[in-house]
Amino acid sequence: MIFKDIWLDVKAVQERDPAARSALEVLLLYQGVHALIWHRFAHWFYKHHMFFIARLISQLARFFTLIEIHPGAELGHGILIDHGCGVVIGETTVVGDNCTIYQGVTLGGVGLNKGKRHPTLGSNVTVGAGAKILGAFEVGDNCTIAANAVLLKPLENDTTAVGIPARPVKVAGVPIKKENRSVTMEHYSQMENKVLALEAELTRLQTELVALRGEEKQS
Repeated sequence: MIFKDIWLDVKAVQERDPAARSALEVLLLYQGVHALIWHRFAHWFYKHHMFFIARLISQLARFFTLIEIHPGAELGHGILIDHGCGVVIGETTVVGDNCTIYQGVTLGGVGLNKGKRHPTLGSNVTVGAGAKILGAFEVGDNCTIAANAVLLKPLENDTTAVGIPARPVKVAGVPIKKENRSVTMEHYSQMENKVLALEAELTRLQTELVALRGEEKQS
């Protein structure tokens, strides 16, 4: 099974990287493939509770490839890590089949709690260079996260997200109308106005209460 996944990773590079000339070249010279090979063996040891050996392999892979994949991460087949320098994939991350991950990507966690704390990516997801996906939520199939985006919330299938924080701009290749995108900001603006009004009312009531107590003391 491990060797089958390695072969599928090699074929994925051949199919999706126009610079790849042959399977042998990809196998011997592509650091993204090397990182995946190391990881697949490390993950086998991790699943069999040989955590020290698993972590040792992952650290050696990090040293040689500059790609850090925790041995606990679950990676599908046909994955392309293109260029790869600076990629970090956390312990409880799940990456589906045929995903493409560019350099500088972080699939990270938030908080210090144990358990699931990293993202789950569906199949055929593309994560642009420098993008950060942080938290224990799901990204649907066929999604694209733009370069340098910071994704903090789930995405439905076939969605393209950009920005900091990332927001959907396309669904199934169709741009989302700006007025629809601005609804959320209008909602937050309305909430902010309500909070300010409530704070002003609270201040007024506190002032009246202090005045009433003063009158009671005088009487």
